[in-house]
Amino acid sequence: MRPWWLLLLSLSLQAQERPAQIVELNQLLPKANYDIRYVGSNNFIGRPIAGYEAPKCLLHLDAAKALKRVAVKAAESGLRLKIFDCYRPKKAVADFMAWAADPNDNAKKASYYPNLEKSALIGDYIAPQSGHSRAATIDLTLEQQNSSGQWQELDMGGTYDLFDPVSNTLHHDVNPLQRENRLMLKALMEEQGFKAYPLEWWHFTLAQEPFAALYFDFPVR
Repeated sequence: MRPWWLLLLSLSLQAQERPAQIVELNQLLPKANYDIRYVGSNNFIGRPIAGYEAPKCLLHLDAAKALKRVAVKAAESGLRLKIFDCYRPKKAVADFMAWAADPNDNAKKASYYPNLEKSALIGDYIAPQSGHSRAATIDLTLEQQNSSGQWQELDMGGTYDLFDPVSNTLHHDVNPLQRENRLMLKALMEEQGFKAYPLEWWHFTLAQEPFAALYFDFPVR
């Protein structure tokens, strides 16, 4: 058996490198809509986030294959996936925490946390560690084509990264259509082995996480 310190060193080194099992979903599922928010300024901080160098979705192969099955099933109903975030480096999580600790930066409050104080975001919405850093968690929604053939998001009763109780999957303030859309997304994901995060209708994690004990920090590139 290897000494404990050698095991920790091995895990630390592994966390800095992209394992071969983590793949680009963009290549495996090219017909999805990739709106990777943290590589640009369209997000709750309003600027590019540390560790995001390209608009790519990186996921463990098991999660990527499961998501491809979700996309195939969704397509049977004329729907496609719109993906906001996948693997998230630890440095990005640290960037979130630093922003959350700054009481003076509230430029995006009206759009992303209108009913909560910034300090209330730490815990349920922003945490020192994120399951996204294990490469089996994904944030997404569904789209359908309108009468002009343009793809539009289904009405979920709230936007992505809206830090508010109304984002809870079963919140009572959403109308019947919005609830139906949320539950449809949830059902599609759960059928392929994902579990939902009840506070955020868009957030799902593969139930059998291959890297359940690791948090990676290689960049998205």
